[in-house]
Amino acid sequence: MSLLDKLNQDMKQAMKNRDKETLGVIRMIKASIQNESIKLGKDTLSEDEDLAILSREVKQRKDSLQEFKSAGRDDLVEKIETELSIVKRYMPEQLTEEELVRIVQETIQEVNATSKKDMGKVMSAIMSKVKGRADGSQIKDVVLQQLK
Repeated sequence: MSLLDKLNQDMKQAMKNRDKETLGVIRMIKASIQNESIKLGKDTLSEDEDLAILSREVKQRKDSLQEFKSAGRDDLVEKIETELSIVKRYMPEQLTEEELVRIVQETIQEVNATSKKDMGKVMSAIMSKVKGRADGSQIKDVVLQQLK
């Protein structure tokens, strides 16, 4: 089932349940997908493109969450945390810390990285492997630990 099909199905369910928060988030995701498909001139997006959109939505909400927390806006923090949990439902299962460390170590060996100077090579190779299953900052931290 494609992401758009799943969103449409969940949107209908949210309407039946009168779940305004879920409905609003699903509509935002669908709008992002539609905007991206218009921008790319495609009728349907690939799974990777859908994943990139979802990752962008998660990142936007995490950034907003940080801003609202630092500003002391607890009312908005709660709202964004709810939105974030709804968007994460559509993301692939996240890697555990152990899985991520293993992938990082394998990738470091593959690209023959020896120091922090090689971080760019390692990061680009890893990002193509994990595609949305791990947060970029989390990956960066693990890579830095491994490239001492």
